[in-house]
This record gives sequence, C-alpha cells and structure tokens, in this order.
Amino acid sequence: MKFHTLGSSKKFALTLTAVCGLQLLALPSAFAACTVPAEGKAENTKTPTRVIGNGTSASCTSQAVVAAIAKGGIITFNCGPDAKTIVMKQTAKIFNNTGPKIVIDGGNKITLSGENKRRILYMNTCDPNQVWTTPNCDNQDHPQLTLQNITFRNGNSKSETTYDGGGAVWARGGRLKLVNAKFYNNVCADTGASVGGGAVAVYDQFQKKPVYITNSRFGANANSGNTCSNAGAINSVGVAFVVNNSQFISNKAIGRGANPAKPGTPGGGNAGAIFTDGNGIGLNICNTKFQNNIANEGGGAIFFVSSDGQGSLKIKDSTLTGNKSLGFETSGYPGIFYRGREATPIVENSTITP
Repeated sequence: MKFHTLGSSKKFALTLTAVCGLQLLALPSAFAACTVPAEGKAENTKTPTRVIGNGTSASCTSQAVVAAIAKGGIITFNCGPDAKTIVMKQTAKIFNNTGPKIVIDGGNKITLSGENKRRILYMNTCDPNQVWTTPNCDNQDHPQLTLQNITFRNGNSKSETTYDGGGAVWARGGRLKLVNAKFYNNVCADTGASVGGGAVAVYDQFQKKPVYITNSRFGANANSGNTCSNAGAINSVGVAFVVNNSQFISNKAIGRGANPAKPGTPGGGNAGAIFTDGNGIGLNICNTKFQNNIANEGGGAIFFVSSDGQGSLKIKDSTLTGNKSLGFETSGYPGIFYRGREATPIVENSTITP
C-alpha cells in the first residue's frame, strides 16, 4: 500500500485509501517524535507546594481541588494507588496573586470531570474577582499555568454568558502550557459566531509568547471528541501555538453560519479542532495527528487567520486525514482554512488527505 508525504516543495494534497485512514486512527504517528524545547516540557513537581488528598480515594474531593487551586503553587495529588476521577461540584478558579508559577500535575492518575454540567478550570488576569495584579492585565507575565499528566472530561460551559467557550478550561493572560494533558467529551455552546473551544479557550498570552501543547490528546475516538459552535478542541484570539507530538481526533464545530453570521443563521461552525485568529500569530505543528475532525463551515481540522497577514501556519512530520470542512477550505489542503503571510501553509514531510 502506497502513501505519499507533502514536502516543502510539494504543497498539494495526496490521497490515502480509506483503509489506511482507519489504520492511522488506531496507530500513533509514523513520524519520529519532535524535539520539545525546554519551555514546552513538563515542570518539576518533586517538591510540591500543596498536595490534594491524604493517600485515600475519598480524600480527593471537588472541595479539596477548588481550595488547593485557589491557593496556587505547585499542586499534586495523593489519592491512593488507583486512578481517580474527581467530579467537580464547582469550577476551580486561579487567583492571579498566587503564582507566579502554578502547576497542576495529576500524576497520570487523575481525571477532573465537569459532570456534563460546568466548566472545570478558569483563569483570567482581567477578572477583578480573581485579583488584578498589574495595570496591564491583558499583557502580564503571570500566572504561568501548567496543566500536566491530567485528564479533563465532561466539562460544559454552555450556561456561561460573560466568559463563554472553554468547556473544560478558560484562560486569559499570563502563560498557559499543556503537557501530557487529555481532553475528552468537553463542550461549550452549540451556536454563536464567536464562541468556541469545546476543550480549551485561551486569550492574551504575555507578549504573544506561544502556548505550548506537548504530548496531549484532544479526543481519542468517535465517542470522545470535544464539541462547540466553533473550535471543537481549542479556540483562541491573538494567541500563538507550538503543538508537538499530540493528537486531535473527532472534534467538532457544530455551529452554522460562520463569522460574521450569515443572514438567518446563529453563526459558528469554523474549526473542527483548532481556531486561531489575530495579529502576528503563528501556529507551528510537529508530529501531530488530526483525524476525523469536522467543521460545519470552514476548516475541518484547522482554521488559521492572521489578521495582519504576518503570521504563518507550519506543519511538519504530521498527518491530517479525514477532516471534513462542510462549507469551505483552502484549495489543495483538505481540512484547512488558511490566510497568512505565505500564499499557502508551510508543509514539510506531512500527509494531508481528504
């Protein structure tokens, strides 16, 4: 069975058989793992500031999680030897004066569940209720939040109106990093021209430094993807990303009418997996798989718009297969809608097929 890759001098789509597409869904990427810069790696948690739980499953409660996160610092869990799902009874909120570095490390055992009722985690440097710490809340270097070795499941922000989107995590300001984090079955509003981020919504990163996403998973199969009006997995405005060694499977943008909303529609439907829009932003993707993501409008996998025309989309050693743009996409790049500095996305040694 043959398949082809896109080199930097061959920026056009090539076809894989449906059978090969199914194989790619079950197997890890065929490419070697990309080198992750130090800034994108996990944080050291050997000496935590605080530990949730006393060694028993029963001691790891929603109340304990909310209280620990409100205090900040390096946070780990001690919930016994087995995997533990903690059902969150209220949204955990970061306070901006508790860092500058805040790390939440689940030790590959902890799942935080929103119970299909609420958002799981919230950070906002411009929310006075979470303490204003600088006069430039939209461009400050803290909190520096890392979520690592942890799973977020069944987050739901549909009832949010002031800070909508971000079914599992909503973050504005400071810095955000995801390392070995997993996001399954998180949702935000079904319709709306600008609401997005079934799993994560992120805005206003310090000095436009990138959000690092490393070894992370957004959906694993047809029954575990994340869903929102726009950006089934990640929604952002004015934010750059570096995505390494990750996967986006079966995430969906289910709105209708795009943005601005077409007459007679509620708007939405762009970016099955990742939505980026803003000035001077970049999206760098390496050794990452996008499969079976769907957008009712544009960009079944990726919707990338550099508003000032200075940002670039770079895809290296990655596979994009079976991503459906039901409305529009960039010709020759199935599953991608792109407007940036170059005429087309920069693609190297990658497979992009319908």
